[in-house]
Amino acid sequence: MVSPNPEFEEQRNQQSINIELPEAVAEGIYSNLFLVSHSPSEFVVDFARILPGPPKGKVQARIVVTPAHAKSLAAILQENISRYERNFGPITPPLGPGMPPPQEDF
Repeated sequence: MVSPNPEFEEQRNQQSINIELPEAVAEGIYSNLFLVSHSPSEFVVDFARILPGPPKGKVQARIVVTPAHAKSLAAILQENISRYERNFGPITPPLGPGMPPPQEDF
């Protein structure tokens, strides 16, 4: 399909976004449990941490996105996981609370 205004498409594809990463956010937050829920208009992803000891976790961060952004996130995560596994070998999913058993290929 040909764009009605190729110059506009070229300009749009060349635009870049400057993203600021505050120092406190750059440190990151460790999470070993993810909880996902959704409504017709949004997906909510909670990043939680469970440590050894009492089986109690704490949500460290909550991200709310539109369904379209959730699908984009899933695709880009899958793309990056594939790249990682090409470079470092297969990832073995952990077993633990809230984790489904690994699927076996038949």
